[in-house]
Amino acid sequence: MNDNFEYDTVLSEVDDGGVRTITLNRPERLNAMNRQLIDDVALAFGDAQQDPSTKAIIFTGAGRAFCAGDDRREHVQPADEAEARDLVVAIQRATEAIVFGPKPVVGAINGWAVGGGFEWAINCDFPIWAVSAKGFFPEVSLNIFVTGAVTSLLPAMVGLLKAREMLFLGERYDATTLYTLGVAWRVVPDEELMTVARDLATRLAGLPSLAAGAMRRVLNLTASTNLVEALRLETEATVAGFLDPETTRLLNDFG
Repeated sequence: MNDNFEYDTVLSEVDDGGVRTITLNRPERLNAMNRQLIDDVALAFGDAQQDPSTKAIIFTGAGRAFCAGDDRREHVQPADEAEARDLVVAIQRATEAIVFGPKPVVGAINGWAVGGGFEWAINCDFPIWAVSAKGFFPEVSLNIFVTGAVTSLLPAMVGLLKAREMLFLGERYDATTLYTLGVAWRVVPDEELMTVARDLATRLAGLPSLAAGAMRRVLNLTASTNLVEALRLETEATVAGFLDPETTRLLNDFG
């Protein structure tokens, strides 16, 4: 475990009340996901979930976006299946660290949440969206697949038909629409986002940890379809997409 809670692309700080804030910290790239960021998220959440002083977690992004999805500047088509699988397993490892630990996670979603960033927002127990924030899934249009157990979590939130719309068609949704759909827990003015998130996280941190951890675990394992199986199936589909040369062309053309 990283006792110092220091990472190259993620900030992690805990207050005296046991609320730890994990902040994606590549603001110059709108916190887009490169391999370092993916690995750091998994490490930061793994450390936080094991840290006795941490009672609840806030997950947010520095600057103008929560997370703008894959960093296309750093996309390189994997040389073989092993390389592709290594990347996808790393992505899913981050989700497992967010979802399967005992500490409740409050999302403070600012700016854009795109692709993998939208998936991370959905992985939060209480996603609070700034009113100006927006999210969408471009994956299918780019010949790749969603991760983060979204194929299980999203239909449980919005229903199968709306999940099909969101995942197949890649429509862009504002925060108010996402609240109506059940994807956002609350929508607040941009300037109040962190205050509201901190107030909720403080309330969660004050709950008995045994009961809160058990409630989180049981809800995440039973309220949707099998998350473990969803992660496995998503991994296979995403590996295939990363290996297809058409994916690289579509990513390079994506704007």
